[in-house]
Amino acid sequence: MSETSYLSSVRASYDAVAVDYARLLGSDLDGRPLDRAMLAAFAECVRAEGGGGAGGPVVADVGCGPGRITARLDALGLRAFGVDLSPAMVAVARRTYPGLRFEVGSMGSLDVADGVLGGVLAWYSTVHTPPAGLPPLFAEFARVLAPGGHLLIAFKAGDRRIRLDHAYGHRVDLDVYWTPPDLIAGLLADAGLAEVARLVRQPGAREGGPQGFLLARRTDDGERAAGERTAGERTARERAAGERTAREAEPGVAREGAAPGR
Repeated sequence: MSETSYLSSVRASYDAVAVDYARLLGSDLDGRPLDRAMLAAFAECVRAEGGGGAGGPVVADVGCGPGRITARLDALGLRAFGVDLSPAMVAVARRTYPGLRFEVGSMGSLDVADGVLGGVLAWYSTVHTPPAGLPPLFAEFARVLAPGGHLLIAFKAGDRRIRLDHAYGHRVDLDVYWTPPDLIAGLLADAGLAEVARLVRQPGAREGGPQGFLLARRTDDGERAAGERTAGERTARERAAGERTAREAEPGVAREGAAPGR
C-alpha cells in the first residue's frame, strides 16, 4: 500500500467511526491510572521547561481524534491544540470542546514553525504508520519542538501487525502496528529526542497486548540524543524498521475485529 493510499484509508476509516469512537472512548482514561500519570508527568515537564511567552508553552496533540486528550492537557494547565487527519474527528472535537482549537492536518507535515512548541503529544497516533514511516514523523516532531521541549508517545508495545476490517461498529480498512519500545527509543534518539522515561504496562480490557509510553526531550542542538550514535547504527535501525514493514506486509497477517484501542 502506498503512503497516499494508506493515509487515505486512515482518513476514511476514522471519518466513518468518528461519532461512535467519541461515544465509546470518552471516559477510557477513568480506569487507567498509569496512562493519566504519564500525561501528568508530561504536562509537568513541559511546564517546568517554560517558554511560549506570557501564556506559557504551547503543546500540539497530533492525531487528536475527538479531542478528549487535548482537553485533558488543557485541564493540566497546558495551552493545547489538536490536529487530526480526519475532518469528521475534528468536527466532533470542535463541537465537544468549543473553547479549544482543532485543525485538520497531517502530523507528518505540521503547519507549525520550527522550534516553537513546548510539547508534542502523539497518543497512539502512530499505530497505523508502518515502522519504516516512523523516522520522518519523529523528525517532524523534533522540528517543531523548541530545544528542551518534550514529546510523549503512546503506542502498542510488541512486534506484529494486525489487520482491522471492523471497529467501533463500522467497516474500516486499517493496519495496527505493535512496535518494540527499544526501536521507538532508538528512532527518537536519531531524530534528536532523548529518552527521559518509559512505561510498558499490561493490557486492559480489549487492548490485546502491552501498551507502551515513552517520554523524550529535544536535545539542545536538535540533533542526536545523549550518547554518540554512529551513522551505521542509525542506518541499521532504519533498515530494521523497513524489514519489519516488509515482513508484516506478507500474506497471513493476523486479523482481528477488535478496535485499535487508541
